[in-house]
Formats: sequence, C-alpha cells, structure tokens
Amino acid sequence: FSVIMTQVVQGFSPRDEVLWNTWDRRTQSYHAGQDAYGEGTFIEDFSLDVNGLGVPESGAKAMEEVVMDIHHYPPADFEPCLSHLAQFLWPGDDGEWQEGKQRLLMGNGCSELIDLITRCGTMRGGFKPGPYHTQYKEFERSALANGFKLLAHDDMSATLTGICNPNVPTGDYMPLDKLKDYIETWCPNGSTVIVDETNQLWLGENWRTESLVSQKAWITQMSRLRGIRIYVLHSWSKFFCCPGIRVGSCITPSVDAYEMVKAHQVPWTVNCLGLVFLQAVVHDVNYMRQTWEVYPLLRERMKGYIEAVFKWTVAGEPWTPFLWIDTGDAELTQAIVTACKRAGTPVRSGKIGYDSPTCFRMAIRLPEKQDLLFAVLEQFRPAVHLP
Repeated sequence: FSVIMTQVVQGFSPRDEVLWNTWDRRTQSYHAGQDAYGEGTFIEDFSLDVNGLGVPESGAKAMEEVVMDIHHYPPADFEPCLSHLAQFLWPGDDGEWQEGKQRLLMGNGCSELIDLITRCGTMRGGFKPGPYHTQYKEFERSALANGFKLLAHDDMSATLTGICNPNVPTGDYMPLDKLKDYIETWCPNGSTVIVDETNQLWLGENWRTESLVSQKAWITQMSRLRGIRIYVLHSWSKFFCCPGIRVGSCITPSVDAYEMVKAHQVPWTVNCLGLVFLQAVVHDVNYMRQTWEVYPLLRERMKGYIEAVFKWTVAGEPWTPFLWIDTGDAELTQAIVTACKRAGTPVRSGKIGYDSPTCFRMAIRLPEKQDLLFAVLEQFRPAVHLP
C-alpha cells in the first residue's frame, strides 16, 4: 500500500511538500483543513468546506453542559442522539423513523464508515469511483488499503463503487432520478455501492426528497432482486461546522447489513460531546434556514468576483458550499495556492490527490472573510492593456 501511495504522489515539487503539512503521504490520503495547526499566519480556512456561519450556538451550548461528564463513557448505543437523528432523517412518521433507526449506524465521520463498509460490507475485488474526472479520495484510500484493485468508472467488474453526490471536489450533481439510473445501469449485480450525500443538505429545506434517504423501497428492491447493497452516508461535520468532533452516519440497506458492519465497529467511536452536539443541532431550525437562505447569495458573490475579474471557469451547483475553479494554468494555480497559504487564507489545491493541477477549491464564507481572500488574489489580476 505504501508503494501505491508513493506512486500517487510522485512528481511533486518541493513546494508541494509544505502543503502536506501534518499528513503522512506514505500512508494517508491528503485532506484539507490542517492549516490551523503549526507555525505561520492563519486567518481563515478556505480549503475546508464547512458552514461559514460558524458553529451553531445550540450545539456549543449542549457540549458546554456535559463537558464535566467526560469521566463517563459515551452510550454504546448512541442514544438518545440516534433517535433524534432518525427523526431528523425521516420526520413526520413515527413508524418510518423507528424502522429506519434499525438500519442507522453512527460513526467517526464518513471516513470511519467508508472504511468499515469497505472492509466488512462487501466482497473483495475491484473498486471504481463515480463518473467524474476526480473525486473524494477516502474511498480509494480505503479500497487500496484493503486489497481492492482500482478500476475505471465504467468498469462493470467492480465489486465496490463509491459515489459522492454532490461530488467533491468538482460540485457535479446527479438529481435523484439520474443517480438511481446510474446505479441501475453501471453497478453490477451482487456489488456494493456507497453513496456519500454529505453536501446534499445544502440543497435546501426539501433536501430529503432528492436524497436516497427517501428511497427505502427502491434500495430494498435493488438488494433483493439484484443483490446490490446501497449504503447512504452523511458527515454532519460540514453543514453543522463541527469537523473537530467527527460525527457521521450511515443508512444500511437492511438490518442484516447493519449487523454485519456494526459487528466490526469498535465501541464509542462517537464521543459524548459529539453525541449531544448532533442531538441539539438537528433541531436548530433557525440555523438551517439561515444557511439555506444566505448561502446561494454568498456563493454567487464569490463566483461573480472570480468570473468578472479573472475569467476562470467555476464549477458546481448554485447551492454547493464551495467553488471548483480552473485557471487553465498549472503554474498560476500553484502560485495562487502558495500565496493564499502564506497569507493565512489557504485554499484547497487540486494537484495533490485530485490530479487537477490547474484547479483549486474555495469554500464559501461571509463577505468580510471573502474580502480577505480577494485581497490576496488581487496580485493575480490580469493586466489591463490600454490601446
């Protein structure tokens, strides 16, 4: 595995080394969000697509109230947080959320759950990503570490498919019907499919209707008729701005699948602070509505600046919490990434991991924070040639 990871990162210049920061490139997959640690200037992290409105006060207060209880273990069954989360996922019908809870597994963010399913919820064989130029690499890291062969996205021999919807980092999105059609067409019988819907919440108040959360009957049918096991993942760290406490969940295709994966999970993978935080924020309607109201406007402000000043290509849906920007020039992009890091406003390089050296990702933030980043980018403003 270390040989594979070494091959993945070959060709990096010395300037790339500093971007790895706290990561061990021989054994780990690179992630954003590490620039707050270590020496140097740090102002605002634009590399990490968490909610720019900040930590919900409801969650912070809930943690403050129980912090002196850390001399106890967290509840091994995740309750009562698990029930509150199930009611959030399936509101309005007691029978539906109670049934769904039997298939709902919590964990240490999506990363742990991806690894659990890869190790314990599918047959060994080949892994393929979704139909994008590049995709979130934790699927690939876990698959390679567990002996899977990396396949092309259209290879019909795959035993495991990993899909981000919306895709990270490009922002590509498949509406529900298109996603279901893709799985039915491109995922072979008897295989496992993991769909990471972490950024689905940004769609708006009706996000559930476009989510696989609403597709229990179809998921059951795919399992019974074709043997395709579909796991639906959500990391709550991004929308609720809490990556430091690491909390995620997985809806398994059946109770049997839940028990198969759960049997391999070590206890207490979500700590007591994470549990009370999530229990509080899933009821914070004001925070959610404020996010849905202001985020498209904030995104449009950043997108408008980039397109008007630099004419770079910006990808992603109008509601996704980041911009995927292609400058068309690898050297220019490297200079931008370096300058932003030095200024304490880091962005996510598209070169490391994503094999997109002309691209970088920029998280959405409030206007006053945006202006700090824009000030750094001004040095790259194209010169105006007067006649």
